Amino acid sequence: MRVLGIDPGLAIMGYGIIDVEGNRLRPVEYGVIETTSKTDYPKRLFQLHVELKKIIESSKPEEVAMEELFFNKNITTAISVAQARGVEILTCMEMGLPIYEYTPLQIKQAVVGYGRAEKHQVQEMVKMFLHLKEIPKPDDAADGLAIAITHIHSAKSKAHFELK
Repeated sequence: MRVLGIDPGLAIMGYGIIDVEGNRLRPVEYGVIETTSKTDYPKRLFQLHVELKKIIESSKPEEVAMEELFFNKNITTAISVAQARGVEILTCMEMGLPIYEYTPLQIKQAVVGYGRAEKHQVQEMVKMFLHLKEIPKPDDAADGLAIAITHIHSAKSKAHFELK
């Protein structure tokens, strides 16, 4: 099975693709899609769509795991991330992929074993699970991998969304 993990964002969307081979996790690819604030907002959303679609077409994941949004005190940031996340969901749906969602607490619990874990603890565990020489950079890419790991470790009891 191949899983695409997405850390939603407008300025930076992190992603990680992992293959599951028996009990072994193998990192396939990870990175970020970046948009600049100097670009018009609608063009930034379209850029996310185009770049994510390319990643999906080239890597051919079977399932997508995505972080649910948590409340942000900066409402402007929360709205822009929510809109970017909508584009990311739409792109995955358009490509026929089932989407599973996980909260930050669930991700920390699945990867570290503690729901209040610090960011660096999650990154270290991602490195360990995937037998990487160093922590994936930038942080958003490591988060994408952590989300994919969460999905792989879950019993898939979480509701998912797909077009039928």
